[in-house]
Amino acid sequence: MTADRTAVVTGAASPRGIGRATALLLAEQGWNIGILDIDSVGGKALAAEITATHNVTAYAVTADVSNEAQVRTAIDELEAALPPLAALANIAGVSSPVPYLELTSDEWHRVINTNLNGVHYVTRRVAESMVRHNYGRIVSISSTSAQRGGGTYSKTPYSVAKAGVIGLTRALARELGPHGITVNAVAPGPIDTDIMGGPLTPETRADLVDSLLVNRVGETHDVASAIAYLLSDQSTYITGQTLNVDGGLYMH
Repeated sequence: MTADRTAVVTGAASPRGIGRATALLLAEQGWNIGILDIDSVGGKALAAEITATHNVTAYAVTADVSNEAQVRTAIDELEAALPPLAALANIAGVSSPVPYLELTSDEWHRVINTNLNGVHYVTRRVAESMVRHNYGRIVSISSTSAQRGGGTYSKTPYSVAKAGVIGLTRALARELGPHGITVNAVAPGPIDTDIMGGPLTPETRADLVDSLLVNRVGETHDVASAIAYLLSDQSTYITGQTLNVDGGLYMH
């Protein structure tokens, strides 16, 4: 079913990121892959790797998700190069460890513009294509920070943007449902990626595990697997939901 369809993945170029793990897993499952990333070199390298490794088509475009004009141009290019856009994984994001009382206006807007407005800009353009085909799967990355008010590496503007993603997900599920489109979010807890502030030290890792119900910190494949499920035809009756992939952090 995926052979004639494309999944768009934003923020896929980071070597240790959830986006890369998701793009590789979806390609393994037979999806054609459209990569949208601010890192032109990294995006093109991943597309070449996917094409060489999996029997699918991959194509990379460059855009800053916080710039709507760049996003629309980039997705126009993806659509021209690939089979119909049937799935979207909104993964591009930035971290922000700045304490609230030291927060500048520029930092606030930088984080909101990428982590919330960027999800909206990409989704708005891809949804236009999905509506024409009366089919679509959209998954966006939120965070347990949205539900717990932070308590992670990133602080206030990050938590606010990720909470906005949950609200956006629910509203879009309601509006896009009649067009055969499901919209869900995944809320990761501690995952060993660079957005956590770089590679975890043994001490940091041990502290994180103490706050979980499982005995390990999450890996990128844990989140990628959840995204892949919500983009699949096995999840057609799930929409408007936020799936926590957090080792039990939220209920700890």
